[in-house]
Amino acid sequence: MINLTSLFQVRQLVGELDFRPSKVLGQNFLIDRNVLDILIRAADLSNKACALEIGPGLGVVTERLVETCGRVIAVEKDERLFAHLRRRFAGERRLELVRADMLTLNIPDFLTHYGVNRVVSNLPYSVGTRILLNLAVVESPVERMIVTTQEEVAERLAAEPGTRRYGLATVWCRLVYDVELVKRVSANCFWPRPDVNSRIVGLTRRASAELPKLSDRQATRALTKLAFAHRRKQLAVSLAGASKGGEPITADDFRGLLEALGVPENARPENLGAADWLNLARSQQVFQRSFCDRRFDEVLLERRNFEPQVEINKTIEAPDCGLSAKLRLLGYAAGVDERSEVSGKPSP
Repeated sequence: MINLTSLFQVRQLVGELDFRPSKVLGQNFLIDRNVLDILIRAADLSNKACALEIGPGLGVVTERLVETCGRVIAVEKDERLFAHLRRRFAGERRLELVRADMLTLNIPDFLTHYGVNRVVSNLPYSVGTRILLNLAVVESPVERMIVTTQEEVAERLAAEPGTRRYGLATVWCRLVYDVELVKRVSANCFWPRPDVNSRIVGLTRRASAELPKLSDRQATRALTKLAFAHRRKQLAVSLAGASKGGEPITADDFRGLLEALGVPENARPENLGAADWLNLARSQQVFQRSFCDRRFDEVLLERRNFEPQVEINKTIEAPDCGLSAKLRLLGYAAGVDERSEVSGKPSP
């Protein structure tokens, strides 16, 4: 059997396959046994684990996963490497090989279909961040991920508020994961040798009771995406105009929300931790629901004796009527029409 942590044997195998690793696809193969051992130990695997490996390459990690896990799902994009893996692991019942691009898969459906509860992988350098974020933003994230990424990416995931590396990736992952830097990995541990060093990083999902609702996470991501696009600006200014439901919030509104949360008025995006961002997104939603509720009540007071077919149309066309109020008003109008058909007259 070929030793895939031997540079000589890896070169020989690649030559036999008539294969040239692609820098564009981030194909750098791990050739260090000590690093491989650390990666597998950190994953905390057992026969109950269903592990997803992304970009298995020649199969150096795959070999170890099938020895330990109950099931392994390996997703390989490259046609030649996929063909090699099929030959190498022919008859291996614990392994299912999938030829696909991880960036084009429906991640939630994929994880659910296979019952994935671990991700263990040397992520392709070129798309590692995108893959990690796609995995982190699903409704039910994987319990634990142990991956090797570029050192800069790993440091961003583990960055603390107020530091240069802190950004969108940090907040989005930290909403659901605790992040740890496991091991710094020299570029010499890979072939071909990449231009930068790597890190093994561990992401452990928070307890179910601590996971924010999906809608809250989505609202947080929308807000942070807007804020970090202007990270040099103060938050109240960069977020002014943010809207959920059609009603923009002014800079003064946001200053009030920040003050209520104990966040300084001159704070910038990188000064807020993931929990702060979550609380701000929730406050924004409450503020806008309150606005729409007030507007709805005003509409009803103004038009208590309205004709559904005429006055409702006037109301929903009003430029200051938010989406939430419009939807509630339309629902109310539908109820009026249904009751009118039964009784022959509008309901009070």
